Amino acid sequence: MVYVDNMDRKFGRMIMCHLFADTIEELFQMVDKIGVNRKWFQKSNKLFPHFDICRNKKLLALKVGAKEVAYREIVEIIKNIEKLSDE
Repeated sequence: MVYVDNMDRKFGRMIMCHLFADTIEELFQMVDKIGVNRKWFQKSNKLFPHFDICRNKKLLALKVGAKEVAYREIVEIIKNIEKLSDE
């Protein structure tokens, strides 16, 4: 499953949010579908693997199957993803 949050944070003139998924493969498939360059992939020890995307790309992601989640739900979703990958 691919998720997009409702953070809606201003960045210059854009409104941004996070795009993330249960697997890296699903995440990359989604960014390829919606036209986000893979070079913007964000992964570090402090953050979950994700892309920051603008509102237009969010709408495209939702149109092709991403699920919108509340920003506060991210931690629980990430915990579930990590739990599944440990099994």
